Amino acid sequence: MATDQLQTVVLHGDQLKYIDQGNGPVVVLIHGLMGAHSNWEPQIETLSKQYRVIAPDLFGHGASDKPAGDYSISAHAATLRDLLDTLDIPSATLVGHSLGGGIAMQTLYLFPERVERLCLVASGGLGPEVSPLLRAATLPGSEFVLPVLASKTLTDVTDKTLELFDKIGIFKLGASAAEARKSFATIADAPTRHAFLATARSVINYNGQTVNATPHFSRFQDLHALLVWGDEDTVIPNTHSENARAELPLGRVEIFERAGHFPHLDYPDRFHRVFGEFMADCGVSFDSAVGS
Repeated sequence: MATDQLQTVVLHGDQLKYIDQGNGPVVVLIHGLMGAHSNWEPQIETLSKQYRVIAPDLFGHGASDKPAGDYSISAHAATLRDLLDTLDIPSATLVGHSLGGGIAMQTLYLFPERVERLCLVASGGLGPEVSPLLRAATLPGSEFVLPVLASKTLTDVTDKTLELFDKIGIFKLGASAAEARKSFATIADAPTRHAFLATARSVINYNGQTVNATPHFSRFQDLHALLVWGDEDTVIPNTHSENARAELPLGRVEIFERAGHFPHLDYPDRFHRVFGEFMADCGVSFDSAVGS
């Protein structure tokens, strides 16, 4: 997605960049930790043919400002509310990946009138288990190690090695692995790294994820939710999807085979089909979306 398609809104003195594309019922795509709107590039292209798609770069990420301040999931949820207010959007379907799923659920908890339904993709906030690498990143002193690990010299060597392994068949560099590598490289930038650490430490410690949304689902028994996961996700285990389904009577779970932490990028066509079925089951049809 070309950066010149990004629009800008100033919220509390800081610039937030976002994509606003298409017409119809509103779908908000919320990226994860170290991510950006570009994590949703296939979905922006396909969904904007039927819906109005809003895809922000959260503060501290992508092309948006990276101020010193609050990077908790509640702060990110408030940013989404403020963006919707600015765009005069009363409510929307929220689609959140990884940390973005946690932000979507926090938005539901804080501002339930703004959330029509949820689609959670490899979502955080549904159980304690998380990648050891993310747990390690929250430890004291990690701010001194991360610049070395994310340096261009080291990432170039790693990328070339992975590409070689891919060519000779030792290791297949799929879309999830490629996107994870690209996202990690962003923390070579000091302001992005500081925002990453502030965000990560607000939801993760050395024991794992510290925020769990499932005890609050009893308030939202009529909520329609779709949970999408990859069966090879090594960041957040797909068993967390069952934690949500057990508490949400109207929850649907889709596990993508041979997909990693970015199942929507590993299999974008399947994601589009599953999401379309979910929206149709919720009464949002293709015909009502187009031209509305």
